[in-house]
Amino acid sequence: MTKALEGVRILDFTHVQSGPTCTQLLAWFGADVIKVEKAGEGDATRGQLRDVEGADSLYFTMLNHNKRSITLDTKNPKGKEVLVKLIKECDVMVENFAPGALDRMGFPWEKIQEINPRIILASVKGFGPGPYVDCKVYENVAQCTGGAASTTGDPDGLPMVTGAQIGDSGTGLHLALGIVTALYQREKTGRGQKVLAAMQDAVLNLCRVKLRDQQRLERTGELREYPQYPDIEFGEAVPRAGNASGGGQPGSILKCKGWQKDPNAYIYFITQGAVWPAICKIIGEEDWITNPHFATPQARLPHLKMIFARIEEWTKTKTKFEAMDILNEFDIPCGPILSMKEIAEDQSLRDTGTIVEVDHPVRGKYLSVGNPIKLSDSPTEVTRSPLLGEHTDEVLRQMGYSSAQLEELRAAKAI
Repeated sequence: MTKALEGVRILDFTHVQSGPTCTQLLAWFGADVIKVEKAGEGDATRGQLRDVEGADSLYFTMLNHNKRSITLDTKNPKGKEVLVKLIKECDVMVENFAPGALDRMGFPWEKIQEINPRIILASVKGFGPGPYVDCKVYENVAQCTGGAASTTGDPDGLPMVTGAQIGDSGTGLHLALGIVTALYQREKTGRGQKVLAAMQDAVLNLCRVKLRDQQRLERTGELREYPQYPDIEFGEAVPRAGNASGGGQPGSILKCKGWQKDPNAYIYFITQGAVWPAICKIIGEEDWITNPHFATPQARLPHLKMIFARIEEWTKTKTKFEAMDILNEFDIPCGPILSMKEIAEDQSLRDTGTIVEVDHPVRGKYLSVGNPIKLSDSPTEVTRSPLLGEHTDEVLRQMGYSSAQLEELRAAKAI
């Protein structure tokens, strides 16, 4: 069985998280990803947050599965010659350098396209064209400038970033879609093109419901699904909503049995209109089914705090898993707050390949995420991340370099 992207060759000039997320996903789908690194150093994350002395960090290994690594000095004249050869042989070049870095290397888009008119140049940048185009951006900066932080956190608290890496990994996922789309279009046009994924843009795309609410707020002056309603006056911008869903189906995080000692003994509970009668019966408030103050979703909005407080009286008598089992019998949307420890030990996630155990020659076995996208005709096998420069000879031999030429490149310190 062939892989979905088998035959596609990716020249990977990415580092840290956003770009490697993109190229790892393409590698999982079968693309040949050639990661270009500086000899003796490599991707900065190889040594960041290291937990095993002398081994590549988990930060690096978990973002660079299924790739091949070569070392190359692109400032070296001989190294530049190798780079030209690689550009000719590859379908896609992916980079997340600082703005203008490719130009300073002597490889602007016009030159890259001249070398290979079919190549796709895919880039992650912090911002798109505009006043901040030259600014360097990291994960939390992207969350702040993309609208996530201003709409996350307690209603009366500081703006808050989320633990999900929506700036880095979120942008990498967007870029991967852009690359596959450009490859598809190339089948029709025969030409490559530039693909840009700006981190601010990607975060905003993931925050689109808040942009929706901004417009609703400007028209109506209030957001009735938010916890501020009806007691607190709304301002000009979408406020932080705590754990309220802010959508058409009100939801909240509620305490479960053992919450006093377990920081994750909670469940997310959604009061969906279709299952409101079942909710009332489970918590012992059957009269709420017909009570005009609670009978309809609109009528319930001013009373959500009281409603969730009453539901919490019930959830506090159950563990989060007991509550979920009971609620699922009635199709009531809910979900336990799972810790990373619980997720790591979840056998069902291992069975589906969502979590995988990988064996590394230096650090030994470790857990990582697997491909979150499952294709029935292209199953993903997660292989370990490459050692620094592990595939330099292999890749260059495939490009036509002889043993003598490889020695010449080494002597010139180009690889």
